[in-house]
Amino acid sequence: MADLSRDDLMDQVKQQIALVNAQELLSKMTDKCFKKCIVKPGGSLDGSEQKCVAMCMDRYMDAWNVVSRAYANRLSQERTRMS
Repeated sequence: MADLSRDDLMDQVKQQIALVNAQELLSKMTDKCFKKCIVKPGGSLDGSEQKCVAMCMDRYMDAWNVVSRAYANRLSQERTRMS
């Protein structure tokens, strides 16, 4: 660890944060879509449940992407104002 430069260390931290965020996103999306789409859990999903889960996950990812872009833009604007 002592051989790592500050930039290398920051890159590793950023990668770990991105991994944790991805895991949290997947966990929340799975939980919300399961609760929304699976009324009677069983050994398999019927066609309507599969379609509901797929659409729910697509909408969740779309919403997450919109919020992420807006947040990144806001951070960028704030950094520009502080410069």
